[in-house]
Amino acid sequence: MTTYDVDVVVLGLGPGGEYAAQKLAEAGLDVVGVDRDLVGGECPFYGCIPSKMMIRAADALGEARRVDQLAGHAQVEPDWGAVAKRIDKQATNHWRDDSHVERLEAAGVRIVRGQGELVGTGRVRVDEDEYVGARGVVLNVGTSPAQLPIDGLASTPHLTNREVVKLTELPGSMVIIGGGPIGCELAQAFHRFGTDVTVLELADRLLPPEEPESGELLARVFAEEGIRVETGTTIERVDHANDRFRVTTDRGEIEADQLLVAAGRTLNLHGIGLENVGLDPDARSVDTDEWMRAGERLWAVGDITGHGPFTHVSMYQGDVVVRDVLAQGGPPADYRAVSRVTFTDPEVGSVGMSEKAARDAGLDVRVGRADLAESSRGWIHQQGAEGLVKLVADADRGVLVGAASVGPSGGEVLGLLALAVHAEVPLERIASMHFAYPTFHRAIEVAVKQLL
Repeated sequence: MTTYDVDVVVLGLGPGGEYAAQKLAEAGLDVVGVDRDLVGGECPFYGCIPSKMMIRAADALGEARRVDQLAGHAQVEPDWGAVAKRIDKQATNHWRDDSHVERLEAAGVRIVRGQGELVGTGRVRVDEDEYVGARGVVLNVGTSPAQLPIDGLASTPHLTNREVVKLTELPGSMVIIGGGPIGCELAQAFHRFGTDVTVLELADRLLPPEEPESGELLARVFAEEGIRVETGTTIERVDHANDRFRVTTDRGEIEADQLLVAAGRTLNLHGIGLENVGLDPDARSVDTDEWMRAGERLWAVGDITGHGPFTHVSMYQGDVVVRDVLAQGGPPADYRAVSRVTFTDPEVGSVGMSEKAARDAGLDVRVGRADLAESSRGWIHQQGAEGLVKLVADADRGVLVGAASVGPSGGEVLGLLALAVHAEVPLERIASMHFAYPTFHRAIEVAVKQLL
């Protein structure tokens, strides 16, 4: 056993860990980054970036098919090969993490490959080496696709997000288990490239954590596009034979060429020695304080903290850790205005509390709504203008505590609402703004005036 004394050990180099490692090294600390997989994590190789390349291409097809109703005639011939090539070369560099490693090493981070295990306060073991962080350890071990307890599923060659981004050809038909953000994004993308898609969701609507209006609107759009959606359904069994999948539900059987499981993630908390520092590897999340401290000389960031499986949250938390380690002060972690976007067409954005969450919290809730299709911009936009703005206000304080923005630019319009929730801007102040005409964000003016 060889022991190395360093300042900080970062166990897991997903977005938040990668950010923290780089910034701490740039500040002059001796930093070791440990990862058993690709440096950079899920986002650049199996999540955000490759999936959004798929979606960008699919959206181009979707828009081209609207030409006949708006501007003449267009003939569309989808080619998945162009998307696969772009993901392979531009997004993932053939699933190599050289650019991530080089950036960290240029900052002074020492990269160690292997399974890291906490063996005591500030101590991480990798194979026969032990690294002792004088200032501590940062955990960013992330998640893996959940193994669903469905009879027969484990013995089939089904896809998860990790395999689906490597497809060079699309199947003729596909069943997607899961109507959450990943399932919905990929369902629409694959369908626009010609795959016959069925989405199965246990909950009674698509995007269960979002506002009911958001999921219901997206379901209507999917139906219009020809995507089959079955909500409130229970999957009883999955079989695979003769290169075909058969999914048995409480409503019957569905056959398809391919099966994608896009439901749930499992925290990578086992095998990293949490029990050696007084933490429970079976916990639903790693509890932290407002400075992301999870224990003595121990910080945690990312999905494992339970504050949302989002790259931007992980990097935000990484910044809090950096400032705490360096004793720089500044604001601690604040999750009142966590924003999220599902990149379907229309985009489904939301921030802060849902109407239900606000009522469950005992707030005096007022709600304002606006239909994008009825706005001036929606009338001009015509095809693809489906959308809405929903505002959730705390009437006692006169501020927004949550909002949903669904539409062609739903994620961008959300920015204004996220700022309003984060800064607790008074409703009267928002209503007194100038809202550029004709824009989609102008619908906020209609919704906010219903709250006054």
